Amino acid sequence: MQSIAFAVHLSPDQTRTTVGALASCWRGPRRESFRDARRRAGIVREAVWLQSAPGGALAIVYLEADDLDAAFAMWARSAEPFDSWFRAHAHHVHGNAWDDAFRAPELVLDFDTGRTD
Repeated sequence: MQSIAFAVHLSPDQTRTTVGALASCWRGPRRESFRDARRRAGIVREAVWLQSAPGGALAIVYLEADDLDAAFAMWARSAEPFDSWFRAHAHHVHGNAWDDAFRAPELVLDFDTGRTD
């Protein structure tokens, strides 16, 4: 299982928009479409936190999947209505697009008491 965490800036005044959109995915009218999209992408866990910061709010995103590269590729190319909406929403609130140009952050520390490497 692969996992990744990353932070993305929210465009100014987009915190409420983000909270509303994610609530619609978690427990609201987009729940089934969201779950279907994550199943198609192979995502088994996704969590998002909002963090206040001096330069504006950040969304802290955590994902788990067997193949994160395949998940990102699906998000970038899918023509499914929910996926298109999600990409447009991400572009609106973050100012960047989930497309083929997305680059995952570099892992520079991974401490785990259960591993010996």
